[in-house]
Amino acid sequence: MSKVLIRKMTKEDIDQVLHVERSSFAVPWDKDIYIKELTENRYAYYSVVEADGHVVGFCGLWVVIDEAQITNIAILPALRGKKYGSALFQYVLNQAVALGAARLSLEVRQSNLVAQKLYSKYGLVPGGIRKNYYTDNNEDALVMWVNL
Repeated sequence: MSKVLIRKMTKEDIDQVLHVERSSFAVPWDKDIYIKELTENRYAYYSVVEADGHVVGFCGLWVVIDEAQITNIAILPALRGKKYGSALFQYVLNQAVALGAARLSLEVRQSNLVAQKLYSKYGLVPGGIRKNYYTDNNEDALVMWVNL
């Protein structure tokens, strides 16, 4: 891995985050969603991972009372498998604990076995299925949970 920094996302990061987003998701969020998340959503905490000064990944976290939810997480496809996702996920888990969360959940495509393996490494276990969750192809989502 290059020189890595994980930090709070700022509005100045959004264009680079959108590049990661569009490279990673069939139905990417648009710029306005990120602006609202960063400026209006008091439950939202977004982080980026930088390598050599460039945003190569990001993660969104909502914490409401003692429940944390990963909204989205992505690493540039060309840099996957280089531990950026693990470092970012560990950072976000620590952040959730620091913010008082007792449990954390996320949804992941049933076909995304690589991501499921990563989440399992951090103690997340399957908790249910959300039928037809992904709008691009109606794929089911696996809900995964962990007590923090």
